Amino acid sequence: MAQINWTKQALGDLEAIGDYIARDSPAIAQVFVNRIINSIVRLESFPLSGRIVPESGRESIREVIFRNYRIVYSLENDTIYILTIFHASKSLANLSDDIR
Repeated sequence: MAQINWTKQALGDLEAIGDYIARDSPAIAQVFVNRIINSIVRLESFPLSGRIVPESGRESIREVIFRNYRIVYSLENDTIYILTIFHASKSLANLSDDIR
């Protein structure tokens, strides 16, 4: 079973998503954030279930899609690093070179 570690970037992304949705409905924001977290937690058992991020071309950089959000992570041995979560309408090119 893999271990999940969150980067500061990913935690900030998740918080920003929740804050944005909470403007209209705090209850829906909490449900949405919990569903994102559940999408990530399943990676503990299935770390290779995410696809390789096309823009990176690196097998160790993968993503899972939850609704309109891309959850990008790196897989190093038995450790999953959640790198960023962003809306699919945005470009990965604006993110860190470490991710691409």
